[in-house]
Amino acid sequence: MALVGKKAPSFSAPAVVNGNQIVENFSLDQFLGKKYVVFFFYPKDFTFVCPTELVAFQERLKA
Repeated sequence: MALVGKKAPSFSAPAVVNGNQIVENFSLDQFLGKKYVVFFFYPKDFTFVCPTELVAFQERLKA
């Protein structure tokens, strides 16, 4: 199990980047040493956690 502050394992997967760009083969390796990366997993679409967590991430980006 990955923990906060630990190195994430190398992987590739489909992803949505910057809220609107769909990347079919997103790879963590392409960002290592260049940018911060936030992985956000949620249990189900259209639940109460989605809007609150997503708004919180967006506000942190503006700060």
